[in-house]
Amino acid sequence: MAKALIVFGSTTGNTEGVADDIFKILNKNGIPTHVKNAAEVAPAGLADGYDTVIMGCSTWGDEDVELQDDFVDIYENMEKMGLDGKKVAVFGCGDSSYTHFCGAVDVIEKKAESLGANIIVGSFKIDGDPEASAVEEWAAEVMRMM
Repeated sequence: MAKALIVFGSTTGNTEGVADDIFKILNKNGIPTHVKNAAEVAPAGLADGYDTVIMGCSTWGDEDVELQDDFVDIYENMEKMGLDGKKVAVFGCGDSSYTHFCGAVDVIEKKAESLGANIIVGSFKIDGDPEASAVEEWAAEVMRMM
């Protein structure tokens, strides 16, 4: 059976909440899933033992794309995670009034793909507070592609 990892970086709690919601949906559907806070893990071998890696990161900054502070080490060392051949999906929370709305999602997805990951669904960009139905819909799409 496929196993999934959700790793997230969250400052205000929105991205963490979405990670928890995705975790509950996947587990409810029989998919063994682990959730890890980027602040508490090292990138080396992080994807080992998982078929699917779901990454969540909020975006800061108006001038440049700035990843959530705790996720920076994960991003800068993604080549150590073991993503080659893994199924990957990316989500993030942001504010559409900024120039680079959810830009962290785009750069994470692009880097994962360059490292040999298979992006299995379109990214999930959340503007403001996440709606439960939108999270459920995206999680269902992820499960179909696992």
